[in-house]
Amino acid sequence: MTTRLSEPDQWVAFRERLLAWHMTSARDLPWRGETDPYRIWVSEIMLQQTTVQTVSGYYGRFLSAFPTVEALAAASEEDVYRLWQGLGYYSRARSLLACAQKVSGEMGGRFPETAEALEKLPGIGPYTAGAIASMAFGEPVLAMDGNLVRALSRLSAESGCVADTAVRKRLHAFGARLVDPDRPGEFNQAMMGLGRLVCLPKKPRCETCPVAGFCGALALGAQTRIPVLPARAEKRVVRRGVALVFCRESVLVRKRPDTGLLAGLWEFPGFEDACDTASVRACLAEMGMERLRSQGEAPSVKHVFTHVVWQMKGFAFEVGAPPDGLTFVTASELERLPMPSAMRAFRTFVLKALNGSAAPNQIR
Repeated sequence: MTTRLSEPDQWVAFRERLLAWHMTSARDLPWRGETDPYRIWVSEIMLQQTTVQTVSGYYGRFLSAFPTVEALAAASEEDVYRLWQGLGYYSRARSLLACAQKVSGEMGGRFPETAEALEKLPGIGPYTAGAIASMAFGEPVLAMDGNLVRALSRLSAESGCVADTAVRKRLHAFGARLVDPDRPGEFNQAMMGLGRLVCLPKKPRCETCPVAGFCGALALGAQTRIPVLPARAEKRVVRRGVALVFCRESVLVRKRPDTGLLAGLWEFPGFEDACDTASVRACLAEMGMERLRSQGEAPSVKHVFTHVVWQMKGFAFEVGAPPDGLTFVTASELERLPMPSAMRAFRTFVLKALNGSAAPNQIR
């Protein structure tokens, strides 16, 4: 590490400049300045792996439906999933519900007031614990998200790969010294804002940075080479055939397993490496679906997950009577089901058919 922030008087000057900038430049976000631990927690869980712009719309709707931790704890998993649709990473929604049930049922609806205790709750890691503890309870702890990793790496001119545990520990120790003991929540929000608005991943706006004079990477001319990131792994591509099976005014759906990718959500049945009508028909036969009439092909959809890409092709069928043990839903029921965004184009296709705007074999 090479840093211009090695002395306490420099830490004080850094805080003053950063917070002065934050007070005049911070975006007017729905959760800014919030001190309610429940509302902070919801916003921070939503913001994981999701853009601020996307979360802004979901945040208000979620809190309208579940204004308190007790209200969330009493909700069903499907109620939570329904409001979470489009945010992705649905394990966060499951953890949110589990945490609410624990806080409501075992803690009298009160969140712990320290980061150490908060980390013991389901789905709350070091970053989220630090955010809640500093913003709601004034604990002088660092909340180190990806924005802070990048900004702290540049401030300290960290030459190691930020995926390494030892590097993360160095960055956290460095950042912890900078936290304003009197305004820790504002400090963490200011650092997050710095990363989102100024200390950008590829083209940092060093010319407008309020703390450029403290930046070790800028002093070395290395701001575009830091942070050092791990090599990006190639995403695995999976080809899937998606079956859209109509029966009178309903369509076949199934619930995914309770663990794994998109756990607990509803989908139209998909089959890996079933890339033509005959292959999909054979897979449906294994589910007990016989005497299917092909209605042609449906949309092709590509959906990118963190480590895998689904290349999907839809195939429409009709069946005279639904077999026992399978779930068929009407258009209104389909609209209420929590489905992943990977199914969005197929759901639109199906709803047009079920609502009579076109027959399945006429939609392209």
